[in-house]
Amino acid sequence: MCPSLVAAAGMACLGGGLWAVAEEEQSGGGGGAREASVITRTEARTLTLSIPGPRGLITDREGQPLAQNRVGHYFALQFAHLEDPGTEEILSWARKRIGHAQSLAGETWPVEDEELLAHYEDRRWLPFTFSSIVDPEKTEEYGAKLMEGLVLHPVYLRHYPEGELAAHVIGYVRSKGKLPTGPINAGDPLFEDSYGDAGLEKFFDDELSGTAGERRVIYDSKGNKRLDRQARRPRVGHTVVTTLNLEWQKHAESVLAKSCRRGALVVIDIPTGEVLVLASRPSYDINRWVPRISEEEYEKLRDDPSKIMFARAYQGQYPPASAFKPVVALTALTNNTVQEWTKIECPVKIKIGDKWFHNHSKYPDGAISVKRAIARSNNCWFYQVGIQTGPRSFLSLAKRLGFGSKTGLPLHGESPGRVPTEQYVRKTLGRGYTDGDTANYAIGQAWEATPLQVAQAMAGIANGTVLPRLRLIRQVQDAKGRVLSAPGPEARNPLMLDPDAVDVVHEGMHEVVHGSGGTGQRGALSFTGIAAKTGTGQWIPAEDRKVAWYAGFLPYENPRLAFAVLYEGDSGEDVSGGRKAAPMVPKFFEPLKDELELMIKPPSKALIVSEGGGTGDGETEEGAEGPAGGVLAALPVERIEGDTGSAVAFPVEPEEPEELGGMPMPPISVENAPAAIPVEEEGDETAEEGEE
Repeated sequence: MCPSLVAAAGMACLGGGLWAVAEEEQSGGGGGAREASVITRTEARTLTLSIPGPRGLITDREGQPLAQNRVGHYFALQFAHLEDPGTEEILSWARKRIGHAQSLAGETWPVEDEELLAHYEDRRWLPFTFSSIVDPEKTEEYGAKLMEGLVLHPVYLRHYPEGELAAHVIGYVRSKGKLPTGPINAGDPLFEDSYGDAGLEKFFDDELSGTAGERRVIYDSKGNKRLDRQARRPRVGHTVVTTLNLEWQKHAESVLAKSCRRGALVVIDIPTGEVLVLASRPSYDINRWVPRISEEEYEKLRDDPSKIMFARAYQGQYPPASAFKPVVALTALTNNTVQEWTKIECPVKIKIGDKWFHNHSKYPDGAISVKRAIARSNNCWFYQVGIQTGPRSFLSLAKRLGFGSKTGLPLHGESPGRVPTEQYVRKTLGRGYTDGDTANYAIGQAWEATPLQVAQAMAGIANGTVLPRLRLIRQVQDAKGRVLSAPGPEARNPLMLDPDAVDVVHEGMHEVVHGSGGTGQRGALSFTGIAAKTGTGQWIPAEDRKVAWYAGFLPYENPRLAFAVLYEGDSGEDVSGGRKAAPMVPKFFEPLKDELELMIKPPSKALIVSEGGGTGDGETEEGAEGPAGGVLAALPVERIEGDTGSAVAFPVEPEEPEELGGMPMPPISVENAPAAIPVEEEGDETAEEGEE
């Protein structure tokens, strides 16, 4: 087991270090613990206290900690037994020690007299904490200088070792409430406990929550401690192992930081559906919630103009723009609306109804086939083919590819995206789809998707047979490392595509990056071929804001990883997928070349999964990871003799079409919709805006 996971189990022993078993006779005690009685002697107490259990770890796929625990300390008063003290004596005793702590730390902490007096009256047997968390590097130094009655009170604290890394995914914890006041009750906690309030901390709060320990303390009639025993140690919660790759996530967030002010980068392992990278920019340091965040600081984060608490990777809803065009092409080819060799005339603009719809370029592409249309991202081709194919068909495939519905991952506040439905159009406008609507939908405008959904769709397109069900959790372990649950790869939806159509679209997406005049040439890699699609979408027209996309999969010949990059532009900024989003892909993947070359090495022959979950011959092929590696080696790498497209790479659980749709959106009629969103082409610096 990974050392960090062993450390998780070891956290259960912290209780022993914090609250050591101790039975000691105090000098001058005069009588044993049996004499203690709250009825006959006011200073005698038998206390049963709760020690909050530490939360379990959240780790990356290799066991590296993303959320863990540490021991923190507060300055606290441990009141001495004062014989018949008055108010002034109590306050003088307390203020002297508070002043000493403040001089040590060089800080000032406000403490009301009423708090001190109330604690002495009802809870003087327990430490009274009054400071902020002590600097961990100063704990030993301060401990050697404490005066009698001033202690460093230990507590468990949540800690996020990577700070801002994957902050939106991990989430944060909050205090369950301040410590009780008034008379001491059985089971009162020694320090504040916490609960998950966002992200994985919230979704897995039950699993992560530790089990409280128990401490018994007895004081005699003179206030002398007679017994201090840990009756039950606190137990650490379970460990949640995510599918994220810590080093890749760090690298992705670094690439985003150097390439954009706002954006997202998602990477998915296609055979398993595991999310390896889920990065959003900007982010924030989750440690600001520990031990608690002030209302003022929270409002500052919440109201930040850059919306740093907004997870753009899975909460941001953007028009998918031309990154959606492969879906239209797949539908048209599968339905025989067009053939691979069909050529369609593509001028600089076409008239639909009484409106002109423009291509991205001021120069015509002439008569082109589907592969050239994908490579050149020709709007006019997709306007015409989208209308011929019909929105019901290509939007139905969009839903099977996961658009318009949540992925089902344990993500706090995930957006479902919005796919237009005819039912909603009829209900709100009293009509069905118009050709103008269809033209806009076909180029990915007038509806919305998240970067996570776009990457998920690319995983489905790469597979060609089914949409993998995404996974963010590899397994849940107990503190001893025993696996409690470990979901395996499975399918979400069958795609029902013609295998030949899939091959043609893959070739077109390959030409986007590697073909003459392709729009994604800046996104090429030196060590493998990529199939991808650029996109530029008009996002907030009133603010003249656009978004740029680059999404696809690699390697082209034997897809293993799907990705999506989003660049969110400023108001008035000239952006395009080819210039802004595509370059981030080589920036991310090139430094990982050695690791990726080993990872994407194809198996010696195609592997097909039987309904029983194994390969056809029961053997694991050379170069393919078996169950121990967590990979369902099922993605065909070559055409199987007699294959009709019915073989699937995952166990299929069909869903009813009506269950696949997301939230309907108010339709944008052709009169109000942007007619043609320019997509920057390689070498085309004079992209023309469409007319309204």
